[in-house]
Amino acid sequence: MNADQRVVEKIKAAFPDAIEETNDFRGEQTLFIRKERLKDVCQLLKKDPQLSYKFLSDICADDYLPEFPRFAVSYHLYSYDHNHRLRLRVWVDDPEEGPETVGTVWAIGSWLEMEVWDLMGIRFQGNTHLRRLFLPEDWQGHPLRKDYPLGYEEVQFSFNWQEVDAKKPYAQE
Repeated sequence: MNADQRVVEKIKAAFPDAIEETNDFRGEQTLFIRKERLKDVCQLLKKDPQLSYKFLSDICADDYLPEFPRFAVSYHLYSYDHNHRLRLRVWVDDPEEGPETVGTVWAIGSWLEMEVWDLMGIRFQGNTHLRRLFLPEDWQGHPLRKDYPLGYEEVQFSFNWQEVDAKKPYAQE
């Protein structure tokens, strides 16, 4: 039995309703987890010695506007003991009702969730430390969402540098 099958079987044995779908693409396994079961699955993956996913390397989110559910949050895990990577994904309908925090499972989870909240606006239930990390506190909106308005500045090349340079703030002085 390979590592991918072991993970799926362990999760199904502990939480039969947790896995909504599995996807294996180019050797990378992704498990789509029911949002209500995410924290339970994460605790199992970390504490079970046959799995031992003790490293949460990243949390990121995707915006699928205009599809529904609109958002997907991805958790990238690594097992040092077994040299195995795993991605968990959770669908999120409403960004104000995002998944439960995994900061109690992996300490770095709170910081990674702050990054996702700052840029995508997905609120993690139970994370009381959500604040801006990259943007000023008074910033309006979340710039990685597909409905965020785009700013526009013409790109400077060798053929148009004089026109672009004339529009720069220092040229107005």
